[in-house]
Amino acid sequence: MINPHPAAEHCAGHGDYPAVALHSNAYNSHFEAIDVLLRGKRKLKKRAPARTGNDKDDGHPIMARRSTQAASDGADKAKPVTSYDVAREAGVSQSAVSRYFTPGASVSARTRAKILKAVNKLGYQPNAIARSLITRRSSLVAVVVANLGFNPEFTSVLGQALSARGLNTLLFTLDHESDADHVIDQLWQYRVAGVVAAVTLPPRHVDMLSQREIPLVFVNRAYEDVPVNSVSCDQSEGERWLVDGLCAAGHRRIAIVSGPEDSPVSRQRVSSAADRLANIGVKPVEIVVADFTYQGGREAMRKLAAGSAQPDAIICANDMLAIGCIDEARHALGLRIPEDISIVGFDGSAPGQWASYDLVTIRQPTNLMVDAAIDMLMARIDDPQLITEKRVFSGELVRGASARLADT
Repeated sequence: MINPHPAAEHCAGHGDYPAVALHSNAYNSHFEAIDVLLRGKRKLKKRAPARTGNDKDDGHPIMARRSTQAASDGADKAKPVTSYDVAREAGVSQSAVSRYFTPGASVSARTRAKILKAVNKLGYQPNAIARSLITRRSSLVAVVVANLGFNPEFTSVLGQALSARGLNTLLFTLDHESDADHVIDQLWQYRVAGVVAAVTLPPRHVDMLSQREIPLVFVNRAYEDVPVNSVSCDQSEGERWLVDGLCAAGHRRIAIVSGPEDSPVSRQRVSSAADRLANIGVKPVEIVVADFTYQGGREAMRKLAAGSAQPDAIICANDMLAIGCIDEARHALGLRIPEDISIVGFDGSAPGQWASYDLVTIRQPTNLMVDAAIDMLMARIDDPQLITEKRVFSGELVRGASARLADT
């Protein structure tokens, strides 16, 4: 997991981060030197002659006043600009300034213009941390993803959409879904306003977030028996489209390349494809498990080529696996795509649409899913007791050139 607070790595004994040992000899020498300096300073003070009442900066009272004034001016310059200063400059109330910096709060166009002018003139910068302590409402939204299995376009669009609503993204990336346990403690530390999770969390952690009234929205995760908000693409529908198209084109020796076994998305996509094949009367010739990576796809393709099944089509659990399979098939095995073998993916990622791949895939409705997730999150922030909902969106079949696919 990427450490969201790398500075903590330099703190001795801070949680799981590496501790830095303090060397006792250097430590003691340092404070002995300070002690010598302080004792010397105390001796000088004892020897200094006492000033008389007429001794004002060597007989220059004006200079003394100037020194005092200069010190005062320096203190004023160092004083940070506050929201009260902005309100005074703009000729509005402090509450109006507060609303100006609160996402979704009502402020008239005229008042907004006055505040903006004052902010630019004074160079005011709101203190988000102080605001969260006062209002008990943070602007941080934790986004938890598994870096081996999540569509990066979704993460990018989600971050931009949160920013547009005045919220900041705190991103946690995990090597595997099973690592999600370790994120929970950090969510408390950062006092996040909500959580968008594209990983599976144990039900006990879902309950803990609910008890603390921290809104939670899952992406592409199904919790049938747990009341929690979720948005997802219809995985079963997408796999049905792919299987039907491949079978209608005459494919019968169909293999499946799965993602990691601890990925619910992979399990759902693989089971949906296998179930649809069974309905048609086709059994997968082989199912290979691989990491959700380009290299995982290449290794899976090598395993399939080395086996006896010799598939004429491969259904991959995501686009990156499919891209890896295509490159291995072309450049290492000398196969033609799609004449010798058809390869399909799932996600609709940007690399899959490059001309060199032109992948047949299911494109997830990223913008719709992001908007729905944020709407749910904001609604729960405003009303933690709101009834949860699950929204499922249809994907889009992208008819690329990586597979022979018939109309169905």
